[in-house]
Amino acid sequence: MQAKVVTVGLGYIGLPTSALIANSGIPVHGVDISQHVVETINAGKIHIVEPELDKAVAKAVQEGFLKAGTRPVQANTYLIVVPTPFKGDHEPDISYVQAATEAILPLLKEGDLYIIESTSPVGTTEKMMALIFAKRPELQDKIYVAYCPERVLPGNVMYELVHNDRVIGGVNDDSTQKAKAFYGQFVKGELHSTNARTAEMCKLTENSSRDVQIAFANELSLICDKAGINVWELIRLANKHPRVNILQPGCGVGGHCIAVDPYFIVSEFPLESRIIGKAREINNHKAFWCAEKVKEARKEYQLKNNQEPKIALMGMAFKPNIDDLRESPAKYIVQRILQDANDEEYFVVEPNISEHNLFKLTNYVEALNNADIVVFLVAHKEFKNLNIPAEKIILDFCGVTNK
Repeated sequence: MQAKVVTVGLGYIGLPTSALIANSGIPVHGVDISQHVVETINAGKIHIVEPELDKAVAKAVQEGFLKAGTRPVQANTYLIVVPTPFKGDHEPDISYVQAATEAILPLLKEGDLYIIESTSPVGTTEKMMALIFAKRPELQDKIYVAYCPERVLPGNVMYELVHNDRVIGGVNDDSTQKAKAFYGQFVKGELHSTNARTAEMCKLTENSSRDVQIAFANELSLICDKAGINVWELIRLANKHPRVNILQPGCGVGGHCIAVDPYFIVSEFPLESRIIGKAREINNHKAFWCAEKVKEARKEYQLKNNQEPKIALMGMAFKPNIDDLRESPAKYIVQRILQDANDEEYFVVEPNISEHNLFKLTNYVEALNNADIVVFLVAHKEFKNLNIPAEKIILDFCGVTNK
């Protein structure tokens, strides 16, 4: 079955997107540089944890609509879904997007649709279009180029890929309409038309907005700690106001979106993005502050009891109930505390993964029972109904014990 769609990148977004398109009856060829990833998918299995994804991939592969390889093949539509990491001082690196674009350059033909889904700095789509036309001038104005960011929640990706609205920005109106027609085959949410630069900025704005709001909650938690106020109660009461909706504080901000995307704006517009930049500083500082709080509790225990405490560090994912540790403030806190460890005993807990290459993991019940100090870093569902003995010293940075 000849591929109609090529997806370059089979990670947390690329694989679910590929499976969704394939299950809509459209033949998909997924591309990844990892031979292990390719072999896993071609066996009808998955290499990441995401509810319902295993069934979607198994069905698509079994029915012949999804195949994976390390090289792209000729198709009608090409989706670029590769990472955009940092280089230098939080400067966005679009080299993966460029490499993916160059990989499909020989395959492009008149009438093809090229879409970037990777989170990208403003102007990236136009840069890639210029690259394509510089290398393939005969395609000038004969292919369709657009940007369409994902906006999904890890743990609910398969549902949200279908039902969330999408913002679709072409480099011209024809490209926008062509991309809308493509997404209309499998997206039930509303498709909103704009231009490529606005679509790129929209993705960055959505996550920067969340980051700023979380920074406000985290800043409140720092103030309340000094003032002797329960921040959880404060926010609950403040939110009784009909026009106030303060988010919950945590131990920082993590993940591949909210902790990353604001830097794409700050890097390009440093003088104009003062609130966005400061929010990043506050949320990064919160993780450092949490680590220092654990160290202070450790010293107090040593002085009071004349012995080293046993400490449980509960959670390492970047948000509750997932296995994703990317940019996780909880993981940073665990690393920072263990770097400064002496003779005290630590129990590192992450119920959503079975092993970690740096840390020996402990069952959460065993960690709670054996620890003198229990540090809640992530509000996993397993932690919320624990019977916590009164003699335990609790440091709750995520609201687990706030009933």
